[in-house]
Amino acid sequence: MTRKTLTLFDPALVRPALFDAFQKLDPRVQWRNPVMFVVYVGSAFTTALALAQPTRFTALVALWLWFTVLFANFAEALAEGRSKAQAASLRGLKKQTWAKHLQGSYDHAVPRTAMQWLPREAENLRKGDVVLVEAGETIPADGEVIDGVASVDESAITGESAPVIRESGGDFSAVTGGTRVLSDWIVVRVAVNPGETFVDRMIAMVENAKRQKTPNEIALTILLVALTIVFLVVVATLLPFSAFSVHASGTGQPVGLVVLVALLVCLIPTTIAGLLSAIGVAGMSRMMQANVIATSGRAVEAAGDVDVLLLDKTGTITLGNRQASAFLPAPGVKESELADAAQLASLADETPEGRSIVVLAKQKFNLRERDVASLGAHFVHFTAQTRMSGVDLPGAGSPAPRQLRKGAAEAIRQHVQALGGQFPGALQATVDDVARRGSTPLVVADGTRVLGVVELKDIVKGGIKERFAELRRMGIQTVMVTGDNRLTAAAIAAEAGVDDFLAEATPEAKLRLIREHQAAGRLVAMTGDGTNDAPALAQADVAVAMNTGTQAAKEAGNMVDLDSNPTKLIEIVETGKQMLMTRGSLTTFSIANDVAKYFAIVPAAFVGTYPQLAALNVMQLASPSSAILSAVVFNALVIVFLIPLALKGVRYRAVGAASLLRRNLALYGLGGVIVPFIGIKAIDLAVAALGLA
Repeated sequence: MTRKTLTLFDPALVRPALFDAFQKLDPRVQWRNPVMFVVYVGSAFTTALALAQPTRFTALVALWLWFTVLFANFAEALAEGRSKAQAASLRGLKKQTWAKHLQGSYDHAVPRTAMQWLPREAENLRKGDVVLVEAGETIPADGEVIDGVASVDESAITGESAPVIRESGGDFSAVTGGTRVLSDWIVVRVAVNPGETFVDRMIAMVENAKRQKTPNEIALTILLVALTIVFLVVVATLLPFSAFSVHASGTGQPVGLVVLVALLVCLIPTTIAGLLSAIGVAGMSRMMQANVIATSGRAVEAAGDVDVLLLDKTGTITLGNRQASAFLPAPGVKESELADAAQLASLADETPEGRSIVVLAKQKFNLRERDVASLGAHFVHFTAQTRMSGVDLPGAGSPAPRQLRKGAAEAIRQHVQALGGQFPGALQATVDDVARRGSTPLVVADGTRVLGVVELKDIVKGGIKERFAELRRMGIQTVMVTGDNRLTAAAIAAEAGVDDFLAEATPEAKLRLIREHQAAGRLVAMTGDGTNDAPALAQADVAVAMNTGTQAAKEAGNMVDLDSNPTKLIEIVETGKQMLMTRGSLTTFSIANDVAKYFAIVPAAFVGTYPQLAALNVMQLASPSSAILSAVVFNALVIVFLIPLALKGVRYRAVGAASLLRRNLALYGLGGVIVPFIGIKAIDLAVAALGLA
């Protein structure tokens, strides 16, 4: 099952949005948007006047004031409907599922067929329970694979039809409830309680995030409310001034209440107020279109303000499939001896790099797989702290085990020196040469004896340098994070065009780097997938966890990338900036609109009191009532015409803040002044031709 992408005005979205627009006329809903609440009250007041003293002009003004409220409601409902439609397929995953639940604790030494698996409903599973999922069955809950390997269909989550491999250990152990196992089997330890699954959180995000305003949106709302209060006070004082002027001069006619309501509605920033909520919801919707789930609107907004991007080298900047390409022995060591030791140290290494070492040793020296059981080996797995792995083998005629290790040059140096050995100076030159080529050197040691270097090659992704150049023009600093040594990191950083790099990165070093940037007043974004990334993800302002990553990483982040594509971080920043650009552009347009509406409605409203104001009728509108009605109609229709822009977003451009400001002022500021003159005049011609005012 793949998710369906709906067009902007798909009938499946428009019909419920129209219904919701009327439902949102509830005063308790309207009160949440103070500016539109003023329009709402004005509409009700004008309707009461139309019922008390029926005239065509009053009825038409009241009708279009209600349309103004409904159009704003429709924009918000349409944005919410798009988000709900995107999550509809995930809702379909919440169906009754049965699981094969293990009675007792799981033991890797016991064949799974000898264990007792009893059926249990998925909704009754708890965190820590162990379940068996075989080919053709649905994974009952979010969890981590603790045994086995299987091909899994995650199309309902990611939208991608190609199956993915999920296996125990490493960065591809996480599975999502509702996805389906296509082949083989896996044993899964449930990581969440009922109601806390990924699908549950996704649905909750769709249902609840729409009403959670971000700090930027709250600040803009306060500004809009302040402008509304100013105009409200000004309009409220115009009636007594008009009445006094008529009384003092003995001629003329005071301004009417309907005209004052129309004037107030046209001068307050209704356009941006009506679209503000839709812009925020649409920003989260665009994240979902990119297969990124944001836990809140705050995360999307923060992405638009990011100053620093922390990007992993492997899989983000480079293709990530580093392969062993050469064995470079130390002086006095045979290449075959180095290959033999490197293969032994890599037998339990399930990473692509470790497997490639085993394969290269087979190809070059016909070194076949060993019988691990007969070796009596104790494997030492890689950790971010030690930055090396290997194997301990029983010593031949010696009580001390033979310690074979492979890892980063500095880590092996410290290991050898701790055992009382010395790191050959000549080998350091080999390490440096490999690093300068942009490859990764892995040093192999047998106890205190350093045997040589295994060269791992990786390739920088095509086009990544241009992407980094775009980010630099936007004022965003890029930092490459890698566990490689400084020379390798510097070579890759120079080739990729990043601004800075962090070499030999440990979880503590990542966390320290993020805090340093934040202390300097910058907002930091990063991606991660492992448990060791969780502290840094929790500290970062925008933290994107890979869906294939561990549960700890996903809980620490404020976004989850369903595609588990590390380069998605760049798109996330662009989407966040697009949302901020859209909000700023439409705010500029909305405020600029008032200039034209001022020339349309103010002379028409007070020409009866001050006949000299007829000189300000620069648009040559047909009559005062036609001018007022035309301004009210334009004020309502402009919201409809701007809905596509609010939902799709202003076109993203990788330019600096100053250039962006000049462009927006020219396009949306000047355009906001010119467009209403044209629109109001066109509506006035139509109103006059139809004899409506």
